[in-house]
Amino acid sequence: MSDNLFGKTIAELKLIAESLDLPGYASRQIADWLYKKNISSVEDMTNLSKSARQALNDRYYISTNPPVKEEISKDGTRKYLFSVKDGKYIETVYIPEQKRRTLCISTQIGCKMGCIFCITGKQGFQGNLDTGEILNQIRSQEENNSISNIVYMGMGEPLNNPDAVLKSLEILTSDYGYSMSPRRIAVSTIGIMPALNQFIEKSECNLAISLQSPFEDERRYLVPLEKKYPIKQIVETLRKYNIKGQRRLSFEYIMFKQFNDTDAHVKELAGLLNGIKCRINLIRFHSFKGSVLESSDEQTIRNFKDKLNRKGLLTTVRVSRGQDISAACGMLSTRVLNKS
Repeated sequence: MSDNLFGKTIAELKLIAESLDLPGYASRQIADWLYKKNISSVEDMTNLSKSARQALNDRYYISTNPPVKEEISKDGTRKYLFSVKDGKYIETVYIPEQKRRTLCISTQIGCKMGCIFCITGKQGFQGNLDTGEILNQIRSQEENNSISNIVYMGMGEPLNNPDAVLKSLEILTSDYGYSMSPRRIAVSTIGIMPALNQFIEKSECNLAISLQSPFEDERRYLVPLEKKYPIKQIVETLRKYNIKGQRRLSFEYIMFKQFNDTDAHVKELAGLLNGIKCRINLIRFHSFKGSVLESSDEQTIRNFKDKLNRKGLLTTVRVSRGQDISAACGMLSTRVLNKS
């Protein structure tokens, strides 16, 4: 059975080269064609001998797939729908803002975490993306040459698919791959052990923790995995690693009306995160059909931010983008799936 070359790390390419009796430097040549020259066929690898290309062609192929649907917001945000495994779909969002061009990518088809505020979770878990499918979201859309930042904040829980995610991060940041700075990439997670430890130790990319509430009972209601991996344990893990230097640590906090937006939450957050160098990103909740939650109003969000800042916690409010095209994760794919 043939296999896709796109998405292979240099270590995997070395093994392939060895298995085909290719010279040791062939793995670097193949990587250069895949990730710097963006070829679509083994035959395009013109600095490999004809026999080497034939040997590769017999066992491997290069597969990258363009999006099947695109929606453009009046604010310039673009949402792409990609078809993957057996007629399923994932989403990617391109967000232009002044000097930054951010791409928000997915790591799974659906999600098994069951967070009640996330429409992707309503689809259930339908499979992991492989490394090539993760990277394809970056390569196979028209703005790929202008992307300045990448966030793993799309569909799925990245640390529930750690092998493919870590391989994709290696390819993105390595000199044989896309040579991106890890400071330009952020991975968002609700905090899954031991994959969180693995990510911190093996990657220098930025980390965002989906917090939502500092109170155990409330967070368990919002994020069922709190029962297995409590936020206090996650924070103590981060404290143990003492994350410093250039890696940015942030906490994502979706604001829910009369649920997690009170003075008691400000006080508890200050205690929980005391001594940790981090940023808190407050996020407006985008409601969807069937949700029992509502977003906090603008004044409450601003007041919450100001109170946290006065507690010494650097806090910002994330700008909502693409609301006219349902740019929140999972909305477009859910709509398409419901029609099929």
